Amino acid sequence: MKPLRVGIVGATGYTGSELVRLLHTHPSANIEIITSRSKEGVCFSSIHPAFHGIEDRELESKDALRDRDLDLIFLALPHRVSMQTVADLGLEGPKIIDLSGDFRLRSAEVYESWYGTEHVAPELLEQAVFGLPELHRDKIRGAKLVANPGCYPTASILTLYPLIKHGLIKTKGIVVDAKSGVTGAGAKAKESTHFPSVHGNFSAYGLLNHRHTPEIEQELNRATDEEVQFLFTPHLLPVDRGILATVYAEPYEGVRSDEIAEAYRQTWGEEPFVRLVNQPPSIKSVRGSNFSDIYSSFDPRTGRVLAIGVIDNLVKGAAGQAVQNMNLMFGLDETLGLTQGPIDP
Repeated sequence: MKPLRVGIVGATGYTGSELVRLLHTHPSANIEIITSRSKEGVCFSSIHPAFHGIEDRELESKDALRDRDLDLIFLALPHRVSMQTVADLGLEGPKIIDLSGDFRLRSAEVYESWYGTEHVAPELLEQAVFGLPELHRDKIRGAKLVANPGCYPTASILTLYPLIKHGLIKTKGIVVDAKSGVTGAGAKAKESTHFPSVHGNFSAYGLLNHRHTPEIEQELNRATDEEVQFLFTPHLLPVDRGILATVYAEPYEGVRSDEIAEAYRQTWGEEPFVRLVNQPPSIKSVRGSNFSDIYSSFDPRTGRVLAIGVIDNLVKGAAGQAVQNMNLMFGLDETLGLTQGPIDP
């Protein structure tokens, strides 16, 4: 099989540059074009000096995509912008993996209520596959458009799903307490992610209305006949990358610790990128890798289930998961180009 010819749209951000890093050494994919609206004509490595001598080509206009014979296009664009790009490109040509939130929700009405803008391509929502391989592997294989999950939803869903699937916890009153590094906010400068604001600080944000909430609920609701409802609170850590999600839930009466552990083994035990660990993981446990580490426990004193999941928000939470989806879409080994271990320390 010839190497896949891929393009990356929006390569100057953190997710785009992480895609370049992972695809540069991928044995079955070649980067044919990288684009940027704001930095067209600028050398990629002048924006990301770490790539000097590795990726020195100039960034091109998105319009140049049509002049290339591509198999796949990665869209590392903001929401709103991304859906218009998909509408313009269509699904008759290269397959598309969209890393924004524009095609993750099944309903245009739900999207518009949480994102505060009209969806310009609602007819494509039914064709988009939610790109969490652990749940939708078979659908991803046949997809033309994959909606790569958000970083918080990836960590939260992987941590909660086994408990709900096996009917071990009540689906109301769940708490997801999640923390992310500042790269999750994107590369564009903001007051809230300015170094003096973040360094030595720790804060909650997006209280009660974070737009990842319906994405998480949508996928968890697939596992049960009962409506899943939870309180999701994200926090900003004074670190560059990583997500740690702590889940608290009330089990049904009589649920035992060994049943909880077995639910995780049955659900994720064969997954190549989910590691079930025996002690609470830290974000450095997965830094730079496509792994998700999950720990579960039961507190007999409070009668609550406790589970902790960690991912690297730029890898399993974004670019790494996108490459995993690419591998599935083209019949490659799912782990190809993604087996590098975490960076520790």
